Formats: sequence, structure tokens, C-alpha cells
Amino acid sequence: MKEFRYPIFKRKVYNDLLKWKQQSNGETALLIKGARRIGKSTIAEVFARNEYKSYIAIDFANASKDIHNLFEDLSDLDYIFMRLQSEYGVKLEKRKSVIIFDEVQRCPMARQAIKYLVADGRYDYIETGSLISIRKNIAGILIPSEETQITMYPLDFEEFLWATGEEMKMEMVRYAFEHLRPIGDSTHRKLMRNFRLYMIVGGMPQVIHTFIKTNDLERTDAVKRQILDLYEDDLKKADPTGKATRIFRSIPSELCRNTSRYHVSSVVKHARVNRLGEIWQDLDESLTVNFSYHCTDPNVGLSLKSEMDCFKLFLCDTGLFVTLAFRDKKFTDNTLYNKLLSDRLSVDLGYIYENVVAQLLKASGNELFYYTFPKKDSQLNYEIDFVITRNEKICPIEVKSGAFRTYTSMEAFLKKYHQRIDSAYLLSNKDVRKENEVQILPVYMTGLL
Repeated sequence: MKEFRYPIFKRKVYNDLLKWKQQSNGETALLIKGARRIGKSTIAEVFARNEYKSYIAIDFANASKDIHNLFEDLSDLDYIFMRLQSEYGVKLEKRKSVIIFDEVQRCPMARQAIKYLVADGRYDYIETGSLISIRKNIAGILIPSEETQITMYPLDFEEFLWATGEEMKMEMVRYAFEHLRPIGDSTHRKLMRNFRLYMIVGGMPQVIHTFIKTNDLERTDAVKRQILDLYEDDLKKADPTGKATRIFRSIPSELCRNTSRYHVSSVVKHARVNRLGEIWQDLDESLTVNFSYHCTDPNVGLSLKSEMDCFKLFLCDTGLFVTLAFRDKKFTDNTLYNKLLSDRLSVDLGYIYENVVAQLLKASGNELFYYTFPKKDSQLNYEIDFVITRNEKICPIEVKSGAFRTYTSMEAFLKKYHQRIDSAYLLSNKDVRKENEVQILPVYMTGLL
């Protein structure tokens, strides 16, 4: 039986796989999409090992040419299954086995074969791959409609606590959130330290494994740099002009500018957002970034009232974001980690908090939107960092990274749109409390919103 290179971390997406298996009953294949190095292959094999009598995992990045060629001719499925069982030394049993197509973008004909394999009905099928690579490799290929897709993200904060042996802490956090009760000074300080550590390490399994194994942030940082190099290599292949790579690298600096949108012309000379459609698609499908769109009318159906050419960009993972922001420095010259851990982060680095909130909201199933509106008798704008929908109403979210006394944007928003609001949240490093209509919550509760 295969030994995994890294520890198997408990992941919430496992329940999504279970739901697919129970509801589909072989009528669709499952495609797990997500950024590279987030654990798609591992979760597929762990699920196959636990939930089926036997499985075959075909890694098309390493499979022989003969295996690739099997899917060129589907006229004799019995022969294909016989060859696979012989090649991998696994006996497949009808409706009790699953075949995994790992890195399916490397074999477009295997992706097309899903339609006929599902119709055959003997086995279940799980595919993993990067959407950006899949799209680039499917010219002339029939895309299967018999496919359920789920998106997988880096580990969120709760999963990070599970991985680092702090599983019980989140039960207390959930109770405090549901009953709007303070955590308590001592426990809150410990949780904030856990969360700041999560901001540094992030949710990439290989990075978490390195940190747990070594307790060395320098070595952890080196693994994050390797993953960033991998992402940039992928973007260069998708966009040889280098524009996508420059946009990716500029995400921290653009957020630091604290402007109301991503200004592509400051990164790519003379470029305009509406002329880079394929690049935005590449970035979006790579799932290495999260788009937050400006909504013009904060109401239910936010996507119908948003400007697709006006957005902010966030990185998919907080640990990668922190490393990318200071990538021009060697780790030993970088004091950011110590500042974060000791809660001495300067105000101008508050965008790190905004990025991790975007990541956790996205992982919880929210699409990202923000809203700006003009201040009275001023050329400046109020800004609500994020707007999500709940119970046929909206929930404005403001993020504060340091000490604060007022939250004027939120107050103005509440006054303007009072009838539309379900709950208003201010996320900060403070314990739970409520001021008037605003729920002030510690930022580690983001995933519960």
C-alpha cells in the first residue's frame, strides 16, 4: 500500500467527497479542482483507501506512454480495465472500486473518456487537476457533462488547528460565536497567537508539515518560496508574455497602496483591465488568487450588481502572501514574522489581515465583493471591505488590524442600508463584544461567518 510523503491532515473537503459518492452512485465522475500543492491527490487517495474496497491511481504526470495511449480507443473497455489491473496490480470490483485520474490535464483523452466510462457504470472515477492546465490542453476535446466539480482550498484556520494538535480550541470559538460571548483574555491571547502563526505558515500541507517537523520558520519560508516559483512557472507557460506573472507578483504591493481597485496600468505599462481578459481567466482558473469585485448596489444577488472590470486581488494562501510580500529579502533580513507573532504589526501592513480574511471567506463558500460610496462634502469614499449575503439580506464586514476607536465606514453603511442588513461584523484582534448594531469579533472567527 502506498506510503504518503507527508502526514495526512484532516480536511473538511472529505465530507464533500462523501456526499458526492452517496448522491451520485456512479452517475457522475468527481473533478477536484484547486491550486497546485493544496493536497488534491492526497485527499483523493485517502478517500479511495477508506471508502472503496480497491482503487487504482493513475498519475498522468508519470504514467507510461502505453497508459496514456489506452484512452485513445474506447471501443473495448474490458481490455482497458484488464490492462490497468495488470499494470497496477489491483483487482477492481464492480461498484466497489474507484479509478483516480491524477493530473488529468496531462492526458486530455482520459478526460474525454469520462463520458463513456461513467456510462459503463462499473466503477467510480475521481479526477484531480489544475483548471488552467486543463483548459489549455482540451482544444478539440469533448468535455464530459457527467462530472461533478468541487473546489479545494488550502487549509483554513480550523484545519490548521487540527493539524497542530489544537482541535478543541475551535469548539470554544464556535460556541462563543453562536452565543456572542467573550472568549476570555487568556484564551483569546492564545488563539490570537495561533492565528498569527497561521497567517505566517499558511494552509499549504507541505509548508505545515515542514513547520511541524522542524519548528523552523526559515525552513518553512523556503518551502513557500518553492511553491511560489512553481506557481509563477505555471503562469509563464499559460502566458508567455509574462504579464500574468507580473500581476501575480504585484498583489501585495497593490493592496499596500490601499486603493479602491487593482490598477493594472501600474504593473503592466499602458495595459487596461478590459483588454486582458484571457490573463484574468488564467489567474482565476489557476485558483492561486482570489478576486473581490466592486458591487454597485449592496443587495442580495451581489454578482448581478458588480463591476467585473473593477476588483481587488488577493493571494489564495496567507502564508504564501506573507512570503511574496517580502520575497526580495532573505529570510534572515525579514523581521515581519517576529512583528506578527508579537502583535507589533505596523498599520501599513494591515493588508495582510485583509488577505487572510478574503481567503477564509472564500474557503467558507462565499464569493468576494466590496463596496465603496462617497463621503458627504468630500472627495473621499467610505469603504466596506467585504459584503456577503445571509438569509436574503447582506452582511457588511470591516477588517481592522490594529487598535481602533471608531468605524465610520460601517456606521455610514448601517445608516444608509439599515433595512437590507442581516448582521454587521467588524473583525479585529479584540475579543467578542457588541457595540450598537455591530458585532466585533476576533479575526479567527472569520470562517464562521
